Amino acid sequence: MLVAFSVSPVGTGEAVGAAVAEAVRVVRESGLPNRTDAMFTTIEGEWDEVMAVVKAATDVVAATAPRVSLVLKADIRPGFTDMLTAKIASVERHLEV
Repeated sequence: MLVAFSVSPVGTGEAVGAAVAEAVRVVRESGLPNRTDAMFTTIEGEWDEVMAVVKAATDVVAATAPRVSLVLKADIRPGFTDMLTAKIASVERHLEV
């Protein structure tokens, strides 16, 4: 499965970069395939392992804020792997036409 999520502290002011960076650090240290862009971090893996990383990333942000915002989108497709790169490759192939 792929899970794209965004987690940020609420109630700590406008600057959220440090807290978000700690969440991304949790994701990167998980060893699961991942990609971070301006809006989301996407993780690929099995349900339990991906959700455990999302929880850990949320917990690290929650340690710095009285409230946390979490947005999550999942693509659950059993039997498929490496979709983090395959989906982008498919779009790029279509753009070449």
